[in-house]
Amino acid sequence: MKPALILAALLLPSPALADWKPIEKIEPYAISGQSAEQLYLSIGEKGPVVGKDTAGNARRVIAHTFFKLTWQRDYQPQGGACVLKTARPKLIITYTLPKPAGKLAPALQARWDAFAAGLAAHEKVHGAGIVDMVDKIVAFSTGLSAENDPGCKKVRAQLTQYLDQLSRAQRQGSRDFDKVEFGEKGNMLKLIAAFLSEG
Repeated sequence: MKPALILAALLLPSPALADWKPIEKIEPYAISGQSAEQLYLSIGEKGPVVGKDTAGNARRVIAHTFFKLTWQRDYQPQGGACVLKTARPKLIITYTLPKPAGKLAPALQARWDAFAAGLAAHEKVHGAGIVDMVDKIVAFSTGLSAENDPGCKKVRAQLTQYLDQLSRAQRQGSRDFDKVEFGEKGNMLKLIAAFLSEG
């Protein structure tokens, strides 16, 4: 192989090390009102449902981050062992955010824009946590191997156990973040108060 071809081969990323990027989508839901209070009440009526409260009623939130994660994995038996050569994720993150259906007065529009930007920034932190989790899965998965595993059952079991741990940690981290953000003096409470204030 000529030196130039060797260099070109070295520069090409292997499938295991190739960069991946999440697909991020915004799904707006329509709200109505001609004042900050009316818009906020509309959010309470139309926001995404995330389970039920203690009384069995639908529990709605202002905004929500959802993800769908699928994988292309290449398990390769090697003698009596099994090696997971590559694990390539396909991650779709969907941010559900409110959007006024009608035109707003200029002053209210400015307040809404600041509020909406703060909401989006909050949800992006949730998205970053999901991406971080997937990065850790890729790092753990690639090259994972087990001896005496011709059917790749041991490798799959190791991977499943790690995925369960990471998934639980990601969900807990997301809850902890929301607890701070919506807690006393938290950024989200400040954002809501600023939006609803008449100043």
